[in-house]
Amino acid sequence: MDNIKGLNIYIGYDYGACQGGGVLQKNKRRSGLFTQCHVLTRRSFINMSRDLGYYWLRLCIYISLSIVLGSVFVHIGMDNGSIQARGSLLMFVASFLTFMAIGGFPSFVEEMKIFERERLNGHYGVAPFVIGNTLSALPFLALVALIPGSITYFLPGLHHGYQHFLFFVIILFACMMLVESLMMIVASVVPNFLMGIIVGAGIQGLMLLVGGFFRLPSDIPKPVFKFPLYYIAFHKYAYQGLYKNEFVGLTFPNVQAGNGSSPTITGEEILKQTWRIEMTYSKWVDLAILFAMVVLYRTLFLIINKTTEKEKAVNRKSHVDNLEGESPGH
Repeated sequence: MDNIKGLNIYIGYDYGACQGGGVLQKNKRRSGLFTQCHVLTRRSFINMSRDLGYYWLRLCIYISLSIVLGSVFVHIGMDNGSIQARGSLLMFVASFLTFMAIGGFPSFVEEMKIFERERLNGHYGVAPFVIGNTLSALPFLALVALIPGSITYFLPGLHHGYQHFLFFVIILFACMMLVESLMMIVASVVPNFLMGIIVGAGIQGLMLLVGGFFRLPSDIPKPVFKFPLYYIAFHKYAYQGLYKNEFVGLTFPNVQAGNGSSPTITGEEILKQTWRIEMTYSKWVDLAILFAMVVLYRTLFLIINKTTEKEKAVNRKSHVDNLEGESPGH
């Protein structure tokens, strides 16, 4: 921890040489944005790698859960019954695996406390913190998405082809990053980690319900739940991207074959008729929307903290003015 704290002095001010009395002289010159981002990224990365609860414990839980999940759906096959099984498996991945990303919220709240203290001392602003936190988290999120994602994908035997596997992992990565971005916003509004977990879980639960699996999109009540919740829930785009990635290009036996109907049914037909997936755009659009939501959420976090920073500055100035007005010399 001493090494981590020692990095702080390089962020806010440059320190001159010791004077005769041995006192450090502060040069009122803030470090540049690049230096601030570099130091914060390095410090955050060290903190994440040392804090077992930030990612390592989650990785162990993800791997264990992925083994169980893959074992339940092992050798999923290509019969008609595998249609429902594939849909359920993908729903679990997009919903509950990403839901557990809130587990790192307590560690992030502790990081936020350090950020608040250093920001009030004028060391750096909100933007370097957001950039540093984002860059330092990328390797861990990639690891958490890749290892459990590989187990979940190959053990059941989902759609063959490395392109489909990579898309699956990237979707999982984007969803986890999205949940962390959402929890950053929650942390800026609800700093208490217990209340924050409750609020974050409630928001995700609502998004999960209107995402289009538990209730088909055409059956979701239009006021509020479909407009706007269905369209702002990231589960909608995660489901649709994963379903398109899995079903497009596959064929399954048609249990209703007969009377001139085809003995097989295509994945595209399943997406339209069974899952009611919007086929007017490709899976890459769904992926792009997810990453756009990541940027939007982190921008909202920045705006909220910038606004809070300005309000606190105004309140401090008002408090100082009041004290000066009450002093005997006035």
